Amino acid sequence: MSYLWLGIIILLAIAEITTINLTTIWFVISGLVALLLSFFVDSFIIQLGVFVILGIVLLITTKNKLQSLVLEHNEKTNLDRIIGKTGFVIEKITRKNNGAVKVDGKVWTAFSDTYIPVDSEVEILAIEGAKIKVKKVGK
Repeated sequence: MSYLWLGIIILLAIAEITTINLTTIWFVISGLVALLLSFFVDSFIIQLGVFVILGIVLLITTKNKLQSLVLEHNEKTNLDRIIGKTGFVIEKITRKNNGAVKVDGKVWTAFSDTYIPVDSEVEILAIEGAKIKVKKVGK
């Protein structure tokens, strides 16, 4: 019976490695417990019951905590970091023509819904393709 549990553990581990859903890892753990149990208890029904119940309990009680730890480290990319920052217009922006804005030492092609003259301070609202959407800050 231990070979059956070892096969199940290997298949579930492969399934977990090929996906990122964090669902079969709990059954890998419960499969290990069932494998250990198979050395002491001959009843397959008891081993299967422990496997299923422990897997479900682990899934329900710990999945959200583990996912929050794994997903907690999402950092903004270099592009996302400029959203919300301010920059200065170095080439006027009109509703029909793009201009240029300097943000964090880099020059970006910028567009806006309103006219913004040179040397105006602007806030970066979004990145759309290779251009940034801006709005005038202050007056």
